[in-house]
Amino acid sequence: MPSQLEKDLKAVDQIAKLMDSAFRIPGTKITFGWDALVGLIPGVGDSVTALPLVYFLIVGWRHGVSKRTLLLMIGRQLFDMLLGSVPLLGDIFDVAYRSNLKNAQALREELERLK
Repeated sequence: MPSQLEKDLKAVDQIAKLMDSAFRIPGTKITFGWDALVGLIPGVGDSVTALPLVYFLIVGWRHGVSKRTLLLMIGRQLFDMLLGSVPLLGDIFDVAYRSNLKNAQALREELERLK
């Protein structure tokens, strides 16, 4: 039976993949996720796509991740939101910069060290 930590990490990984790499542009290796799609909605898209971070932070806090790592995760998301809000260039940026995958990886690495 998987531990709560294993369940939480699996959920974090699934959310990160949905947000950042759920779809592939046919004939290329370029992937993108719901972050890039929802980010196309002016005014609300970049704010809504920050919601998975709340879950990531709860998981990190629950399992004893350092404040430094949690703050770095927040910083990545703020950077994503800031640059993602720039018309047109922000949409391209949202495809290339995968804050959810980066945050999931940071969370996983720290939790592996804490074991």
